[in-house]
Amino acid sequence: MKIKAIETTPLLVPYAQPYYWSQGVTRGAEVLLIEIRTENGFVGFGECLATPTAKGVQAFVEEAARHLLGQSVFDRERLMTLCYQSLFQFRGNCSAPRFGGQVLAGLEMALWDLQGKALDRPVYELLGGAQRRYVEYFGFIQGSEPKDLAHDAVALVQQGHRTIYCKVGRGDELDFEIVRQVREAVGPGVRLRLDPNEAWDTLSAIRMIERLKAFNPEMIEQPCDHRSLSALKQIKDASPVAIAADQCVFNAVDVCQVTQMQAADLIVLGLHETGGIGPLMEAAAVAKIGGLNICLHGLYETGITTCAAHQAGLAIPNLDDANQYMNHLLTSDVIASPDLSLKDAKLGLFDAPGLGFELDPDAVSEAAARHAEHSAVTDNA
Repeated sequence: MKIKAIETTPLLVPYAQPYYWSQGVTRGAEVLLIEIRTENGFVGFGECLATPTAKGVQAFVEEAARHLLGQSVFDRERLMTLCYQSLFQFRGNCSAPRFGGQVLAGLEMALWDLQGKALDRPVYELLGGAQRRYVEYFGFIQGSEPKDLAHDAVALVQQGHRTIYCKVGRGDELDFEIVRQVREAVGPGVRLRLDPNEAWDTLSAIRMIERLKAFNPEMIEQPCDHRSLSALKQIKDASPVAIAADQCVFNAVDVCQVTQMQAADLIVLGLHETGGIGPLMEAAAVAKIGGLNICLHGLYETGITTCAAHQAGLAIPNLDDANQYMNHLLTSDVIASPDLSLKDAKLGLFDAPGLGFELDPDAVSEAAARHAEHSAVTDNA
């Protein structure tokens, strides 16, 4: 089954409320929709992050797409290697695995979608079959003020979430008050995870973890700058709370280094960092050898990535029991089905072939028009 055409469309889907974290405020999901069409009429969909600029990412993806035309959709691994080589290694840029993964993830997703549709099987079956009947997700609380975050935490616990995930790293006193009010609101029986998103240096991390341990957090995610595994290792060795690696791990090589250094207790990793489903499965296998679980990571994404990541999550043997879910942040989605609403914090098996979703053409058109309008305003600012 040969690839006939590849189309790319920038989309913007706003969040229901601003998303506050240590690096700033995010107001929506900006993505690049990928459509791969075959000679016999199949269409596969994927998406990649359209950041830092949709025009730049689109140019990279379209350059990579030239190498896929006329090729078999079943040559996925060879084709993705070719795309990476042609964009980066051949051009003298040597190694760019992190940005390269983010650029190429949408193409890789779309090839999996096509393979599943051609074989009339869901992608998790192509990955070796389901390891579980559902994937469980943590409650990702939203808001700026401690009282708002605490209120959201209660609502998410009432919806069935056993684990609450909370952004910190916004200042010591504000962090303390956020964690105090959230813990007080949900009670002692709910698991609590904190994410400073690299905001702390080593000394600050050790000090803050010691201060926050009274509220019994079960995990602190990427407390320090991602560029220093030794700093992460130092914090982990001093911490009474488990430490997760996030921004410092993008692929199997990074996971191998973290496990060799024993720098983390959990690996937080998603499709956009690794470059797609296949590389995520590879990274998960390396983590498994090192005795660590994978927690699915979420970024600025629509239901396309939610479905793709969920397919991988169903098949990863060493998947954590509380994973990141971003779909509830969106005001609307670009897929018509399946229903991605969680039930008791869980999402079950998808029976539809490929990545398991049907695109909503009207919603895609609205998201494309919204992105065009946003880009015009930004260009004229």
